Amino acid sequence: MTIDSARLSSELDTLASFSDTEPPAVTRIVFSESDLAARQWFKGLCVEAGLTVREDAVGNTFARWIGSEPDLPAIGTGSHIDAIPHSGKFDGTVGVLGGLEAIRALQRSGLAPRRSIEVLMFTSEEPTRFGIGCLGSRLLCGNLDAKADERFRDKQAQTLAQVRAQAGFRGSLEDVRLPASYYDAFVELHIEQGPLLERDGIPLGVVNAIAAPSSARITIEGEGGHAGAVLMPTRHDAFLAACELALAIEHAAKSSGSVDTVGTVGVCDIFPGAVNSIPSRVQIVTDVRDTDLARRGQALQQILQASRGIELRRGVKITSETINADEPCVCGTRVIDALRQACAPLPFLNMVSRAYHDSLFMSRIAPTAMLFIPCRGGVSHRPDEYASPEAIATGVSVLAEALKILAS
Repeated sequence: MTIDSARLSSELDTLASFSDTEPPAVTRIVFSESDLAARQWFKGLCVEAGLTVREDAVGNTFARWIGSEPDLPAIGTGSHIDAIPHSGKFDGTVGVLGGLEAIRALQRSGLAPRRSIEVLMFTSEEPTRFGIGCLGSRLLCGNLDAKADERFRDKQAQTLAQVRAQAGFRGSLEDVRLPASYYDAFVELHIEQGPLLERDGIPLGVVNAIAAPSSARITIEGEGGHAGAVLMPTRHDAFLAACELALAIEHAAKSSGSVDTVGTVGVCDIFPGAVNSIPSRVQIVTDVRDTDLARRGQALQQILQASRGIELRRGVKITSETINADEPCVCGTRVIDALRQACAPLPFLNMVSRAYHDSLFMSRIAPTAMLFIPCRGGVSHRPDEYASPEAIATGVSVLAEALKILAS
């Protein structure tokens, strides 16, 4: 399979130029001017390749190479192009532009696929604007319904309905959901966002499971007061209680018996936020994830028990609101087999994805797997995120071969 690596590298550079920050940082928030311009540019590439392009009501973009039996469920590939503030140019984009180049490579090879092959560019994989990740793929698989239009708002208090209408995407969100027979299989190419492939000198990773988080917004209420006047033995400091809870989350993850269990406190808001005032209220946002649902549940139960102990010891009140609790996914055997076959004779690593991807939700409606390529230092979501042209070309070549196998 011949991959036009120079063209693909140039296209990745061009896509990175659609950004609200100066290079090398990339910022491309969903439905921003830079995002809409990037979408238009990508659609032009797809039309140039002879693909049939359509968009749904939330902006998920489908570019289809029609097969000899177009009524059969298609083979899907793709990823996302939205980028968190000050990130890099390879996260998601390798799977979108790489998916397009895989189709072009198959076209150049003279293949006439039986099943149609489709590149899917998902809307808002990143949670930056609306506070929830994988918005487009959640709607595609029925994880969210039309209530999402009013449920999700950005920092300017605009609803999803308002923002997508301004961006030119109208229609009912109910129509976004795909039928179960839409895809026969789905495969996503992605940078690893971790150090394992580079560390072990292995060019490819075949993903057999994808971890999923349980996220919660936790409020700790204590008693405020003057930092000098309230004596230490009588304090009910909400921040110190939150610190203890954060350490309990770390302990629950570390003691689960598996390296696949991770726990994070990524947000901490302190009230009133004055240097000479004892914090009376703290809100933290937690992320506990695993590839095993039962093991994640045990960690969450351990965290709950710890919070009850903290309440008693420190005289505070702790309440929790679940933001989302998604189930992990076991990847489709048939897609894994196609990827393994396509990798030969190159070595590959069987691995799990600890990061969140749209494939997690596509697995609800079709057999799904992922293909990882190395990224330098395992770095992602930073301007110095990097995957070499050679690594990308290898991944796209294997993706193309897997699509060929699945489409036949």
